[in-house]
Amino acid sequence: MFFSQTTEYALRAVVFLAINEGTSYASQEIARVIKVPAPYLAKVMQSLARAGIVSSQRGLGGGFCLAVAPGKLTVLAVVDAVDPIQRIKTCPLKLEAHGVKLCPLHKQMDEVLESVQKCFGSTTILQLIDGKGDGRHCQELDGFHMGEGEKTKDKAKDTQKAKAKKAKTGKKKRK
Repeated sequence: MFFSQTTEYALRAVVFLAINEGTSYASQEIARVIKVPAPYLAKVMQSLARAGIVSSQRGLGGGFCLAVAPGKLTVLAVVDAVDPIQRIKTCPLKLEAHGVKLCPLHKQMDEVLESVQKCFGSTTILQLIDGKGDGRHCQELDGFHMGEGEKTKDKAKDTQKAKAKKAKTGKKKRK
């Protein structure tokens, strides 16, 4: 994979928070929804907080929320906060003959990295959530649809309770 798991997890978390802008979530809840290990995500969230991308609040009603407007926050800022793209500045093989001039292979590879940086630098998180995809997001899992926050989660729980109650009632009637 071209990007690290850390980068992937950070972007998923930021997209989730952007869709649910203005609401704080515990890292465990974010981890559950975006399907990542909670201990790993906690570390990623701390890196995002240190970079000023998310803010955190301890205690009851606390958690993480986006600290930068989705329209102002670039994908590159998120990537740089957790695992910056490493451009090729000198010969990776440490060949003295190359010095700071890159061979054609490494020059091409660096140009790809530069293109990725430019693309990510000109793409905001808002563009990802308002993008040209089919409108679905990776996090539409476990009855929790991003953007509908607690209402959908509560609705899913109510539906499960109703099904359980109906099943229980059905068993009593059969006796």
